[in-house]
Amino acid sequence: MANLKEIRNRISSVQSTMQITSAMKMVSAAKLKKAQDAITAMRPYAEKLTEILQSLSASMEGEVGGAFTAQREVKKVLIVAITSNRGLCGAFNTNVIKQVKVLIDSYEGKQVDVFAIGKKGNDVLSKTSTVIANKSEVFDALTFDNVSTISTLLTEKFISGEYDKIEIVYNQFKNAATQIVQTEQFLPLAPVVGAAIVNSDYIFEPTKEEIVLTLIPKSLKTQLYKAIRDSFASEHGARMTAMHKATDNATALRNQLKLTYNKARQAAITNEILEIVGGAEALNK
Repeated sequence: MANLKEIRNRISSVQSTMQITSAMKMVSAAKLKKAQDAITAMRPYAEKLTEILQSLSASMEGEVGGAFTAQREVKKVLIVAITSNRGLCGAFNTNVIKQVKVLIDSYEGKQVDVFAIGKKGNDVLSKTSTVIANKSEVFDALTFDNVSTISTLLTEKFISGEYDKIEIVYNQFKNAATQIVQTEQFLPLAPVVGAAIVNSDYIFEPTKEEIVLTLIPKSLKTQLYKAIRDSFASEHGARMTAMHKATDNATALRNQLKLTYNKARQAAITNEILEIVGGAEALNK
């Protein structure tokens, strides 16, 4: 059995860990509320805008919208992996990285590159795949304008023919304890399944071409911004849950160590009493 000093040191170490994990849990909980409100507010708008413009662009196959809907033979694929810059958030980053690797394997025989958003994904994927860029700094100031720059870059890579398909892999926020790994096709725009294509009975103001040229790029920016916002909220939810479990585990370990300490202390006191009694008996003889 470990001596009393070693047990005391372990108890002190566990208590320090508890304070850290508890503080991190509270910080993540505070950040989660703001991030959750942001993604909840913008998600309906982003999804509806994407759905409408996918339907509109599908009705313009071969026209202006063809640049965004062009279905080319897939030879080069770009996967946008959205992870976090920091760890201590359970399987949050691992799940995205695993999904990216599965996606890469599914494109066997094709050129597949990775566009990383987040340091954790970049650090791991760069060891096994070709990472053409890492935009982890976007989390330092998560604004629509900063994300728009990334979206424009990705769009240019598709339109120029540098890549035939671009997909996004990220964690979708469901609640603080649940994040769902999603794979979304960014480009080319795919028609919504079961959605009615816009017909010629509608009068467009301005023209259909102007609507496509203006709103489709905005829709793509919104889609990417939503994905990053989803991932950001999911990160704080995952970290809050992970730190809550870590705090509970540390509490249980501390209680166990205290019990062990008390038993060891009781045993030491009992031994001292027996030694004193034994010494007194020896003197009496």
